[in-house]
Amino acid sequence: MVKAEIRQQLDELLSSYNRDGSNLIPILQEIQERNGYLPEEAMRKVAQFLKLPESAVYGVSTFYAQFKLVPSGRKIVRVCRGTACYVRGGVRILREVEKHLGIRAEETTTDLEYTLETIACFGSCALAPVVVIDKTVHGRMTPAKVKQILADARNGDEAKS
Repeated sequence: MVKAEIRQQLDELLSSYNRDGSNLIPILQEIQERNGYLPEEAMRKVAQFLKLPESAVYGVSTFYAQFKLVPSGRKIVRVCRGTACYVRGGVRILREVEKHLGIRAEETTTDLEYTLETIACFGSCALAPVVVIDKTVHGRMTPAKVKQILADARNGDEAKS
């Protein structure tokens, strides 16, 4: 997003808040919802608006796992690391996804196409091991299935997997 666009968006967003420091988290949540992450310039402007040190805004944004400081990929690949998935080969599945995408867990591909995340548990233990791409759950994964669903996702045919 271009800096001028960020400034305009922030001016609009901040106009609906008062300068009370207790608004920090709701403001950050709204910025992230609109952008998918917290741009550095946005955090600086929020600090100025709320009359807080930039370090305080940065501290809150890095303390809470919900906030992201870098853009996420267009597709989010989540690999379950819960007990059932672990016992049924979840680590192998994670390694295969990492190998196929060329990134490690909690990273994003340089083309911003994919972000790889691990999740403590999806609650789909009967389908373990589980991979979720965006909102599509893929159960009983094997390394071969990982290759296929990621190839399908790259071709826009994820629903067929």
